[in-house]
Amino acid sequence: MRSPWGLCALLVLPLLGGCSGEPAAAPAPAPRTYLIPAETARPDETVIKAAPVVDGQMRFRVLGYNDGMPSMFGSHAEWNAKGQYARVRIMIESTDRTNQKFDSKQQLLVASDGRTFHTDIQGQAIKRQPDEIPVGSFVKMQFDLWYDVPKDARIVAIRFFGDPPLGAIGPSKGAEVRLR
Repeated sequence: MRSPWGLCALLVLPLLGGCSGEPAAAPAPAPRTYLIPAETARPDETVIKAAPVVDGQMRFRVLGYNDGMPSMFGSHAEWNAKGQYARVRIMIESTDRTNQKFDSKQQLLVASDGRTFHTDIQGQAIKRQPDEIPVGSFVKMQFDLWYDVPKDARIVAIRFFGDPPLGAIGPSKGAEVRLR
């Protein structure tokens, strides 16, 4: 049979351990977050889980990537690539109190041999994706960037360019995200 004093000690000792004379620090409040539902990636797309990057007053996040596409379908017809199409699904966000200009033509795909490629104007138009758009203060948007790159290009990254901040001297070097 067990002693009732042993049971009392088990109940009282943990309470005494907290009696150091100093009040316990309140836990830090959890940050308030929006509940944005996850979206299903397209079947042919690789989900990219890289951290967002910032250039100028714009935050960039890569959501998905696909390459090796010989053609694309628009709303009216199929269009063949000169090389191969690559598509990068991105989310952009203005991080400033003013509007920012997003220019898809400035965003570069980077090949393993160092070559860089601008978005394909025809591909952007066929897929009805933006070329230049104003991004309002703290506004987020997501869309695709389409590239027509040589068949031998092994794409490894995308380099993003935002509007330079007020007073910036010289052009930005961009912010790069690995795709492989």
